Amino acid sequence: MDKLLELVEKNPRLSNKELGVMLGLTEQETEERIRKYEQDGTIKGYRALIDKEKANDETVSALIEIKVQPKFSHGFDELANTIAQLDEVESIFLMSGGYDLCCTVSDKTFQEVAMFVANRLSPMEGVVSTATHFILKRYKEKGIVLQGESKDDRGTISF
Repeated sequence: MDKLLELVEKNPRLSNKELGVMLGLTEQETEERIRKYEQDGTIKGYRALIDKEKANDETVSALIEIKVQPKFSHGFDELANTIAQLDEVESIFLMSGGYDLCCTVSDKTFQEVAMFVANRLSPMEGVVSTATHFILKRYKEKGIVLQGESKDDRGTISF
């Protein structure tokens, strides 16, 4: 992968000037390369990674495994693209193993995720079964450690 893309992916807040210095490019050259990547769809967007626990966010995230019956000549793509269009779905992947697809749903209540699976996902034509896994605690996400070392706050007892 292009070094510019690696740097932007790791820290999208770096300025074009800072990126240029790191790559031996002018600010203008860096800006043009980034604009080209945005226009051709290589760079899809920029997002902040929020520690939901520290932000007192009470919503949940879930990984939903989906077993499907693929259509002849369309494989998994048609159903995966249909699922990708659902507002609740954050990401969807084709995967190996016991299930065919995995999607992520975030920033919903437990009830909203349950109703999404029961009323929208499971009844879809081609969906054979699902398995929903709720994320209980995040330790590291997108290469960033979210939790420091655990502190033992039980105190010291001496006899």
